[in-house]
Amino acid sequence: MFKHLLIPIDGSEGASRALRYALALARDMQAKVTLFTATEPFHMLSAEAEQIERVKDEYDKYQRDRARGMLETARELAQREGVACDVVQVEHEQPYEAIIETARRANCDVIAMGSHGYGGVKALVLGSVTQKVLTHCSIPVLVYR
Repeated sequence: MFKHLLIPIDGSEGASRALRYALALARDMQAKVTLFTATEPFHMLSAEAEQIERVKDEYDKYQRDRARGMLETARELAQREGVACDVVQVEHEQPYEAIIETARRANCDVIAMGSHGYGGVKALVLGSVTQKVLTHCSIPVLVYR
C-alpha cells in the first residue's frame, strides 16, 4: 500500500514511539522511509552584536549536533529493521510547513508521526505540529498516540 513514508522526529517520547511503529510498518510493506527533523532558527530580541553572533553560533551548532544525533539514531533503527532510508534536516520557522514541503519534495505517500496527545487549554496554548500537518496537508497522515 505505502511505498515511501516520511517520519518526522523531534526527540520526544511520542516521536520515538511513532518512529518504532512506522519503521515496523515500512519493513512489513517493504517501503522506504525518509527520516526528518526540523530545527527552528535562532531569535534574539536585543543585545550587542558580538554577543548575538557568539550565542547564535553556539545555538546553531547545538541544533545541528542534536539533529544529527537524532537522525543517526533513527537511521540505525531503520538499518536494524532492514528499511531503506534517507535523512533530511532543515531549518525552518514553521516545522509543520517543513514536514509538508519535505513530504511533497520526496514524493512520500504518507506522513507517519507521533502526537503528544495534549487536550484542552494545553493544546490551545502550545498548539500541535501534528494538528497543523493534519489541517494543512493533502498527503495522508498516520498519527501514532
